[in-house]
Amino acid sequence: MQTEPELYLKRFVDYMTGERKSRYTIKEYRFLVGQFLSFMNKRPEEITPMDIERYKNFLAVKMKYSKTSQYLAIKAVKLFYKSLEIRVPVNLTPPKRPSHIPVYLSEDEARRLIEASRSDVRAHAIVSVLAYTGMRVGELCNLRISDVDLQEAIINVRSGKGDKDRIVIMSEECVKALASYMDVRLSIESDNDYLFVSSRHVKFDTSTIERMIRDLGRKAGIQKNVTPHVLRHTFATSVLRNGGDIRFIQQILGHASVATTQIYTHLNDSALREMYTQHRPRY
Repeated sequence: MQTEPELYLKRFVDYMTGERKSRYTIKEYRFLVGQFLSFMNKRPEEITPMDIERYKNFLAVKMKYSKTSQYLAIKAVKLFYKSLEIRVPVNLTPPKRPSHIPVYLSEDEARRLIEASRSDVRAHAIVSVLAYTGMRVGELCNLRISDVDLQEAIINVRSGKGDKDRIVIMSEECVKALASYMDVRLSIESDNDYLFVSSRHVKFDTSTIERMIRDLGRKAGIQKNVTPHVLRHTFATSVLRNGGDIRFIQQILGHASVATTQIYTHLNDSALREMYTQHRPRY
């Protein structure tokens, strides 16, 4: 027989599924709300503002969550309240998230990373897709062979973040890398049609791709910790610096709001110096 917290969580999962939340969001929010219910040990409608203050202190002091993690936990709990159609406590508010300049590679570092991957046709295709499309690592892992149109130079990203479909454009370099890999992939007999499969002919998980990119970064002699998300930042930064419109970047990255894309409006020192030289006052 299920306990009351388990019933709450089951109903919450059903609600998120109906809202078409991604499986990653469902898994994460279920864990965070389970943690919340365990800490409170009472029915949601009995929770007081004082209990909420204790919970916020628990996240910051006991769990040592960063501000970003605290923000996510409280966002999950607010959605849980919404699913129950219970008024959200007025003090269930997250801390303001810190605003950091994203880590990204210079064009020279990105070039070195791509060169370091050339000895392995599959790794080269993976790096090329991440670097030239800005795709999320989870989206890359879920790509099917039929999602790629080499002739039109597009990739159909299906059920991306927020369960939204979108189209991304491939550069000529990316098309060449994928075409070479596709010859290999189509010769592999497997029970699935995922585009990128491991040596055991099964779908890659995100951690394996992250490890591959990190190792290639070291091989390329890059001092930064290179991850698929760093390549996403690199793509957006490069497109913006080359004159790309912020709303174009929003669409191709699959951001729900242009506010998310605004983090890429930073400029590095050399770009600032170049812009200053061009536009400085001439008294």
